[in-house]
Amino acid sequence: MKADRDKITRLLKTARGQMDGILKMVEEDRYCVDISNQLLATESILRKANKEIIRAHMSHCVKDAFETGDAEEKVDEIIAILDKMSK
Repeated sequence: MKADRDKITRLLKTARGQMDGILKMVEEDRYCVDISNQLLATESILRKANKEIIRAHMSHCVKDAFETGDAEEKVDEIIAILDKMSK
């Protein structure tokens, strides 16, 4: 992985901490809108982490594949990821 490991690790640990908090909120039967807001915040962090990983992939792996003439597979991978993100 070519992405900034420290940044990705920090984001994922933050998301994990938020998920633990959300589980506690559910167990405590907290207000639905508060739980929903926390879920949205966690989704945002996960999207940010994914964006960083994809950016690094495109900057390194895809770029290298274009330089070596082996880009088709890497482009197909990116298209597959984009398809999953739009669902």
